[in-house]
Amino acid sequence: MNSFIKANPGRCIGCRTCLISCVVAHEGRRLFELGYDDYKFNPRLFMVKTSSVTAPIHCRQCETPACKAACVSGAIGMEAGRVLVNANKCIGCKNCVLACPFGAMDMVETGQTMPDGMPKCVALKCDLCAGVADSPACVRVCLTDALELVTESELRDEIADRRRAAVSGSWTQATL
Repeated sequence: MNSFIKANPGRCIGCRTCLISCVVAHEGRRLFELGYDDYKFNPRLFMVKTSSVTAPIHCRQCETPACKAACVSGAIGMEAGRVLVNANKCIGCKNCVLACPFGAMDMVETGQTMPDGMPKCVALKCDLCAGVADSPACVRVCLTDALELVTESELRDEIADRRRAAVSGSWTQATL
């Protein structure tokens, strides 16, 4: 079972620290030491803000990802329980963006141009900070503990707890 990041909208204050930490983690250099044109601000998660809810949207690292099934170039694969995009293989068809039921995929410009002069775009999504020490960065820096990395064992424990609560009659909507 794959790990994923769970957001608690009741705790999220919309500060966007998670977005900044994501960019810093994937840039590989200190963001504030770079020049304005030396990086692209492309976080791998997306903030949803409405009048009543604020929460980041992450890739759910699906067991059988719709984005992977829709990818015609084979750019989306699975490795160590993570759904990863190989930007070098991505042809920018956007099938993965359309297939993702959570809206967790995006297309970003690479800085390269296509033969027709148009900017080259590739798919981008949360990879749980693959290859980044002390990750995921967004969970580590969240000021209000609104983000949580859910592992297989934690998920199994949660399922067991909810089943016991349902049997005993103590389950309520508040336990969600």
